[in-house]
Amino acid sequence: MQNNNFREIILENAIKHKGKADLKFVINSLLAKDASLKEQIKEISDSIKPIISEINSLSIDEQKKQMEQINPNFFEKKEKEERNIFAFLNIKSGDKIVTAFPPSPEKYYHIGHAKSIYLNYLLAKQYNGKFYLRFEDTNPINVKPEFYKIMLEDISWLGVEWDELQYASDYLDLFIEYAEKLIKNNQAYICFCDPDTLKKNRFQGIPCNCRNHTPEQNLKYWEEMKTSYPPEKASLRLKIDIHHKNTTMRDPIIFRVIDASHPRLEKKYRIYPTYDFQNAIMDGYFGITHRFRTKEFELRSELHHYIRKLLGLYDTYTYEFARFNLIGMESSGRKIREKVQSGELIGWDDPSLPTLRALKRRGFSPEAIKQLVIESGISKASGTKLTWDTLYKYNRRVLNDTAKRFFLIKEPVEIIIKNDPCRNIQLSLHPKLDLGKRNFSCTGKYLIEKSDFDNFKNGDLIRLIDNLNFICENGEYIYKNQEYLEYKNAQASSKAIIHFLPNDSSQLVDVTILMPDKQLIKGLAEKNIELLNIGDIVQFERWAFCRLDSIDVQNNKKIYNFWFTHL
Repeated sequence: MQNNNFREIILENAIKHKGKADLKFVINSLLAKDASLKEQIKEISDSIKPIISEINSLSIDEQKKQMEQINPNFFEKKEKEERNIFAFLNIKSGDKIVTAFPPSPEKYYHIGHAKSIYLNYLLAKQYNGKFYLRFEDTNPINVKPEFYKIMLEDISWLGVEWDELQYASDYLDLFIEYAEKLIKNNQAYICFCDPDTLKKNRFQGIPCNCRNHTPEQNLKYWEEMKTSYPPEKASLRLKIDIHHKNTTMRDPIIFRVIDASHPRLEKKYRIYPTYDFQNAIMDGYFGITHRFRTKEFELRSELHHYIRKLLGLYDTYTYEFARFNLIGMESSGRKIREKVQSGELIGWDDPSLPTLRALKRRGFSPEAIKQLVIESGISKASGTKLTWDTLYKYNRRVLNDTAKRFFLIKEPVEIIIKNDPCRNIQLSLHPKLDLGKRNFSCTGKYLIEKSDFDNFKNGDLIRLIDNLNFICENGEYIYKNQEYLEYKNAQASSKAIIHFLPNDSSQLVDVTILMPDKQLIKGLAEKNIELLNIGDIVQFERWAFCRLDSIDVQNNKKIYNFWFTHL
């Protein structure tokens, strides 16, 4: 492998890791490209070390310029790879793309639903297409009025912007029109079988006598369904094949009587389409070109295609993918509802839940969720195992670059540092980004974590972050110097860098942190957090990311209440 090839790999590694190439990673990349190099790895390692050192001394802009000279297509290729999650669809330039996501306003969505939302939305945006957000609200029994607003808020929080908002309930007359067309063509019939009998006959492939009604009879029964039949007395079924190997195709119900008030339509209608009928029609009628949905819809897709072809509607391409397998996360709506009602959970935004509401309140970023969706890919194979640790990894990527840093002491212990020069110091709010400064007035009295204090040994050299160095001597703490380089080069039996707070009530505020298990941690934080707004996410140094949830006042004293995000 030529020296220029080495340089390209080193530059790629440096650009990928904020301007700093790592020898070990570079070696691994070289071996991945050419395993035969293993025999000469020592010589290669010695020869590339100076190149790594030289490249690491350059700014990222200079590194990118050099990469463009070596490989002019590098950045174009990378950009294309990043946005080509839908390459398998073989969409051509100029193809019209229209997608949709159809929430049912009856429940809180969790991170598993976010994948369907993002895939449909991102496909439309990538190809300059159109994205419909459509409430599938044609079952008045299930629809909960408050969820129209809740779902719009949750989907907006994900950063999803729809081109048009639809309500399936606005198209009841259209569904009725298509149903009547099928009745007249003898492609649908009124069935009077009770629900248990109907279910049993479909499972066993047994046709009922209702199949023999004439179109004229069915039209008469249909009008009576609209006005007088009670629920479960009659239903409208498609006439397909009662022996079909796909049980979904065995004369499915497409309309039923629901004598209940609808949140938007009130009592205007007594008959409503089933999900399969209205979904198939809405997709076809509005020319939805592509739909991504989870694998539980796979058998229903055959029915949806059949309905659209029967009615002469545009036939949407559907792709069913494996859903996230949520490990260690409660996602059952029924179980969550029971636990909320019993008081075991504080609500649908309980910190232990993977609902979008809970993730937002804990401090998870929509960008992190989007990247997780993209990098998990689109596959029909067994679903990706999604654990809290996986989610933390993606969210940490975002927060590392955005969250301001502060000091928090959970179990304070006072130490007095002799000969402390007593001065005002200024610390950065972020180690790399210019997010501002925070000020401390130091007088020699400090609060530190009990866990750090318990590890002190005689002769230890300790550094207070960005402040000073001191030595432990026979139970006393003696100021040594201030500079980090002095600490780095010093000889000591043990060295440590710890955070601190000045032991001065005027510079301290009380905080609480709610953990996912509902444990409430209390501590002291620097007064600088008073600059935060509700919803701000911070990193308490050497511990965790947390989101400011509320501010209470007790005895004329403010208490800052945080929710734990993750380590």
